[in-house]
Amino acid sequence: MVEIVHTLSRGVDKRKIFLDTQDYFRFIHDLFEFNDIENVNTTFYRFSQSNDIARRKIERKPRKLLVNILAFCLMPNHYHLLLQPRMEDAIPKFMKKLNMGYAKYFNQKQERYGTLFEGRYKRVPIKHDAHFIHIPYYIHCNPLDLKYPEWRERKVSGYKNALAYLDTYRWSSHLDYLGKKNFPSVTQRELLLDFFGGHGGYARCFQNWLKDIDLESIRDTVLE
Repeated sequence: MVEIVHTLSRGVDKRKIFLDTQDYFRFIHDLFEFNDIENVNTTFYRFSQSNDIARRKIERKPRKLLVNILAFCLMPNHYHLLLQPRMEDAIPKFMKKLNMGYAKYFNQKQERYGTLFEGRYKRVPIKHDAHFIHIPYYIHCNPLDLKYPEWRERKVSGYKNALAYLDTYRWSSHLDYLGKKNFPSVTQRELLLDFFGGHGGYARCFQNWLKDIDLESIRDTVLE
């Protein structure tokens, strides 16, 4: 199996790291912009609410990616990434750029000082096929904590309502895997879509997984 790593960063003292829509858009912008072996200026691109990446402000060389971002999910006080490195030490380089860049933006906006994230990010390699199969679903189900927290105990009554809620949650790669254009430029989805059998295959597998969740099988990879 190719090297794949699940990472998580949480706000210090579990504080919220996304306070409004602008913060979510900024972090998604940073996911795109800092995924480059070169040092970058974070003003090159901006995300709009309707069409992914808006027009470039300044022309620049094409990016040389540090990592493939296979999946992501942003939550009010933490975020999950599923990453595939494209070169040696790519993941720590990317995570350092991402967390430092976003913390600088957040602190300037909030007129605060100090650490935003709780220590070093957590990471766990995905070593087994069973984990590889389940972890993208788990990452994309995290928003259910906000409305259906019982999902972790396999007690969701009416999984269709849970699916409908996830269809309204913009701050993950779930919609792009369903084939609904959200932030397609951020992720590199070819590997997982090939595995799932395209957008339709992903949708069917995701629904089946949500109906028959077995979090115990991936307990060592979820980082919560």
